[in-house]
Amino acid sequence: MTGPGVPTIEVADLPADAPVLDVRENDEWAAGHAPTARHLPMSELTGRLGEIPADDPLYVVCRSGARSARVVAYLAGQGYPAVNVDGGMQSWAAQGRAVVADGGARPEII
Repeated sequence: MTGPGVPTIEVADLPADAPVLDVRENDEWAAGHAPTARHLPMSELTGRLGEIPADDPLYVVCRSGARSARVVAYLAGQGYPAVNVDGGMQSWAAQGRAVVADGGARPEII
């Protein structure tokens, strides 16, 4: 667990086909993200709640796991079955999972 009441999963335990919601900002997303992830920046979350996928569970990722933990706590309070991806995209990339960048650039986690 990353904080009280925040459901968390390690990247190694994440199913290969898990629905991932990336809450990093636009520049972070463009530099490198999971190929099947959906993007909804944390800064825009409350104004775009209608765009939250209805996946159960919904795995939420950021760079290191701190912002996504806050998003998971918020979403859980709204009734969403959200789970924080511990270690975020840094752990994702370190585990050798696929990362892509916008525009065909070399992907990196910033």
